[in-house]
Amino acid sequence: MKQVSVFLAEGFEEIEALTVTDLLRRAGINVQNVSVTGQRIVKGSHQIGVETDALFEEMDFTNMDMLVLPGGMPGTLNLQKHEGLETLLKQFYLDKKYLAAICAAPTVLGAWGFLENRKACCYPSMEEQLKAKEVIQNQEVVVDEMVITSRGLGTAIPFALKLIELLCGNEKAEEIGKSIVYL
Repeated sequence: MKQVSVFLAEGFEEIEALTVTDLLRRAGINVQNVSVTGQRIVKGSHQIGVETDALFEEMDFTNMDMLVLPGGMPGTLNLQKHEGLETLLKQFYLDKKYLAAICAAPTVLGAWGFLENRKACCYPSMEEQLKAKEVIQNQEVVVDEMVITSRGLGTAIPFALKLIELLCGNEKAEEIGKSIVYL
């Protein structure tokens, strides 16, 4: 079974995090929502409290296939401040494992140097902070090898379906898309 961690920091975008979690779980992927706050309940950017599956400090990420960063403010800034997360993502990047980010969160990948030679997208007002080789403005989701980026809340479903496609194949992504009356 494929395994994915979705990281929640205070001020995360609820729709982006929970859409990914929901759709990947429907596809049979083991998804762990991981708090980087030291607390089990993390409040999103719209003050919705979400109970996470684990704290960052409790996790063993060895068998994870993908790490996902939802956007939102100040959630994105709070993710970028977490040194343990930076170390983990750098190791995944070196190991050529999947890194995915949506909305403002691709700027975290850019700040840590993962986009210097890649195409990427993000929330339109954040594009100057992306630090990507090429900023793509006309696609909902951009895949450049093992780095997947998306533009924002409105692209959360295609983003999640692309993650399913990468982990489980196109047939499973289409099945999930049809089951939620998206495709």
